[in-house]
Amino acid sequence: MNTLEIITLSMGTAWASGINLYAAVFMLGYMGATGNVDLPPDLEILTNPLVMAAAGFMYAVEFFADKVPGVDSVWDSLHTFIRIPAGAMLAAGAVGELGAGAELAAMLVGGTLTTATHATKSGSRVLINASPEPFTNWVASVTEDVAVIGGLWAALIHPWLFVALLVAFILLLVWLLPKIWRGIKFVFAKIRSLFGGNKPESPNPDPDPPAQT
Repeated sequence: MNTLEIITLSMGTAWASGINLYAAVFMLGYMGATGNVDLPPDLEILTNPLVMAAAGFMYAVEFFADKVPGVDSVWDSLHTFIRIPAGAMLAAGAVGELGAGAELAAMLVGGTLTTATHATKSGSRVLINASPEPFTNWVASVTEDVAVIGGLWAALIHPWLFVALLVAFILLLVWLLPKIWRGIKFVFAKIRSLFGGNKPESPNPDPDPPAQT
């Protein structure tokens, strides 16, 4: 693999891990085991049948958990502690042959990218689950699975296409994440009010309310 292919593999793995870690691991292992791509030495462990079996099993569990409103948000919360470090480690492993400095840089950048994609996925699911119908949840889940497979395929086979898509995705995140965060705060404020909690304070309270007569 040349340098561009190694970098796109690193960033593609980090990006995909934040959305569906198990699909990313299984796809990389499958493509490496079948000879469709030569994985870097530090990622060759993904072609191990036991690793692929474990990733495939966990993907099957996530496939169903990810489509049940409420359960998917709990699943995403738990996987905050799994996807982010795993994405950082996979990103570092992809560039291992470029040296220790490249590994550390890939771990930092890859971990940040995994965090961003994980936050986007989990945050958008909270907003989707606030709607009364389950169909959007299924559409979002299937779309995410297709995006992971398509994104990794582009990173491995068409590096420049992946670079262009990644830049577009990052620009979208800059615009989208603040809106998701505001939406999440609104949803949780509504939940607190349903259980008798205090309503969120107005951002511009009247400092001198009129005296009552």
